[in-house]
Amino acid sequence: MITGLGPITAFGVGIGPLWTALCEGRSAIRRISRFDPSGFPCQIAAEMPDELFDVKSVVPKSYRKATKVMARDIELAVGAAAAAVADAKLITKAVDPEKPPTIPAARFGCHVGAGLIAADVDELTAALVTSRQLSAVGSRLSAAAEGAVATSLSDEDDLRAESRKLKAESAVDLSHWGHTGMNNLTPLWLLKYLPNMLACHVTIIHDCQGPSNTITCAEASAALSVGESMRVIERGAADACLSGGAEFKINPMGLLRQVYARRLAEADGEVDGVSVVRPFDPEARGSVLGEGGGILVLEAKETAQARGAEWYGELIGFAATQSFCPDVVGVTIEEDGQAIADAMEAALDAAKVKREQIDAIAPFGSSIAEIDRAEASAIKRVFGNRTKDVPLITTVPNVGNCCAGASAIPIAAAAMALKTQTLPARMNTANADGLNANATESRKAELRHVLVVSAGMGGQNAALVLKRS
Repeated sequence: MITGLGPITAFGVGIGPLWTALCEGRSAIRRISRFDPSGFPCQIAAEMPDELFDVKSVVPKSYRKATKVMARDIELAVGAAAAAVADAKLITKAVDPEKPPTIPAARFGCHVGAGLIAADVDELTAALVTSRQLSAVGSRLSAAAEGAVATSLSDEDDLRAESRKLKAESAVDLSHWGHTGMNNLTPLWLLKYLPNMLACHVTIIHDCQGPSNTITCAEASAALSVGESMRVIERGAADACLSGGAEFKINPMGLLRQVYARRLAEADGEVDGVSVVRPFDPEARGSVLGEGGGILVLEAKETAQARGAEWYGELIGFAATQSFCPDVVGVTIEEDGQAIADAMEAALDAAKVKREQIDAIAPFGSSIAEIDRAEASAIKRVFGNRTKDVPLITTVPNVGNCCAGASAIPIAAAAMALKTQTLPARMNTANADGLNANATESRKAELRHVLVVSAGMGGQNAALVLKRS
């Protein structure tokens, strides 16, 4: 049973801000403000304003020193977990260490999807600069300033040669870096950037001593984590789990990698970011990054019932597959969508639900043309003539692509749709071929089952079936 929702997005922390924005059809995509993006072809993203979240406000006072070694990804996961725990009305060590926990520590698991955290550029270069060959450069520049070097240059070719020599002398000396320079990184530097540190901090804060794992499969990570938590609970290894994912790529290194992977729309700072992301639209020109993701509380039904918990819905089916990726980066996947369709059908089989019983689909819907085409093909393969009648729930136009946390957001949206019997609004898409994906306002709907699908960079796919109960 899904008893707690903890999305964390550019709209803020918790399901309230996200759901309101989705239903109102609002987007948080704007020009990047955390650094100057003017040198990048994509200069927009969905950032969360600082005033909406401070990690120190969601950890116990005794743990606040640990926030110094939290990269932004870790902060987001910790914030999402706190929101999920509060939403589920659980007592954990972080909530009240004096009271017995709602879920015994040994029966509380944690599975978090994470990305390969990009190091802070200022922090990294402050150490790298110590391994530049600065002494030779300094002496030559001093000589040049006094005119000694300039007068010795007979022609333009000599000037170019001297320039090349100076550049070579100012390059980073990797031998020095390996022996000495690396030691100039800040203490505990590595503990900020290991992917498993998201789950590590969450489990320590909430004293989750049950099965724990980290999954790094790009956009499918959060959905795969939820699926693992489901199986852990089903086999009796835990009574409840914190599960989901989070990632922050809105930094120079993260943004550059996405540009090289050809996943982002070209958009300068003057472009209206609200209209850029267009899932399943023939005019789609790429996606946009977002920060965040989400953590859910999953509980065995008998555990939830015993404590009188309310729930959003029931997770009744899960499956995962791998698509073939013909390129090195893993951006382009097989466009026939066969592997994505396999995941969807396997999840339906596991849930013992027929395709005719699915009332809505929450896909990745990234606006990345190759992935959109594969997802669209998969949906058509599975639903055939019903395809145009099954409404899609899209979230990337609102909050951007949150990468390892991306699939947690449509899961949270699907759970809210089941609880409220409401389909949120959709944005921007105008000409989705054969799909019920065009822009529309929020509306009431009779929803019994929702299928959530994720197709991650590198070809990992996940599908989950949620049921109203």
